[in-house]
Amino acid sequence: MDTELPDGYEISTDPERLDTALVHRWLSEDAYWALGRPRDKQDTAVANSLNFGLYDSASGAQLGYARVITDCATFAWLCDVYIAPAARGKGLGTALAAAVRDHLAPYGLRRIMLRTVDAHAVYAKVGFAAPADPELLMALDTDAAPALADSSA
Repeated sequence: MDTELPDGYEISTDPERLDTALVHRWLSEDAYWALGRPRDKQDTAVANSLNFGLYDSASGAQLGYARVITDCATFAWLCDVYIAPAARGKGLGTALAAAVRDHLAPYGLRRIMLRTVDAHAVYAKVGFAAPADPELLMALDTDAAPALADSSA
């Protein structure tokens, strides 16, 4: 599938193009899932992930970001998807999610997962759906783990 990107925008996986300070500010100050994330944590996440930047073609300004954690063989996790507030409402979030999907397609991954509180419709447009068997999924919330360990002492 080819990514449908509105005219005047481009997506790149070139890490040299990323404005990592801007991405950190977006995520740590405006993204509910990453509020307060320290810059060093964000830089480590960027360094160990496949990153997608969305840019204005004319000015080169970065307007969006997405990050993928993957083994490039069986699994990927899409996270930190963010569109600058002034650029929202133009289909750029959907285009960015589609670009990620299309970029990962040649790997033949069995599953690409994500978590969202409020953007289900955006991801559904490019093929994401609730898992057929959510009862099989589990998570270890490491923020809660120390409290659990302390209570059993």
